[in-house]
Amino acid sequence: MQGNITGLFLFLAPTYGLPMVSENNSLVSIINGAGAGIEAIYVIIFLIYTPKKERGKVLGLLIIVLTIFLAVALVSLFALHHKHRTIFCGIAAATFSIIMYASPLSIMRMVIKTKSVEYMPFFLSLFVFLCGTSWFIYGLLGRDPFVAVPNGFGSGLGALQLMLYGVYRNHKGGAKNASIDDESLRMGNMMEMGLQKPSQAQKKNDTNQ
Repeated sequence: MQGNITGLFLFLAPTYGLPMVSENNSLVSIINGAGAGIEAIYVIIFLIYTPKKERGKVLGLLIIVLTIFLAVALVSLFALHHKHRTIFCGIAAATFSIIMYASPLSIMRMVIKTKSVEYMPFFLSLFVFLCGTSWFIYGLLGRDPFVAVPNGFGSGLGALQLMLYGVYRNHKGGAKNASIDDESLRMGNMMEMGLQKPSQAQKKNDTNQ
């Protein structure tokens, strides 16, 4: 869920692509505007079905995201002009794009710890890599560091996720199954001990009789 909240920072990327901010970058506004809309739908669905306790946390994060977005938009529109506006919005968009790409790092840590890719879908990792690589090349060709740098970072993280998937793809659920087997063995030993004690006590009683 926090990944979807982080994805809402994509609202900052369309502002960088607006004609009043940077020229010939309408494609950035269209693509990232569509992405922000999809992320907003995810968040709304989550808020509808989530328990009240979790809903409060998400609403808090959502308010922070929207506040930052409004602050960036107001500063860029009324306090900055021309080149300074482009640099300010570009840095903001690049920073939060990197945060968005970095949000799966906790999942990557879990994969390494559990040696299981159960919680890291292959196609999500694949398209993170493809998306980051495509925009990285686009930024290089257009000589736009605010597009190239964050998406180069995303391309690298996507590649790392695919490498992890390749290493641990055959260990899916291995850690969980191992813990279940250990627990089953422990319970079996306890049951065996519990059954042996009455039988030993019964033999002792038979001997006394």
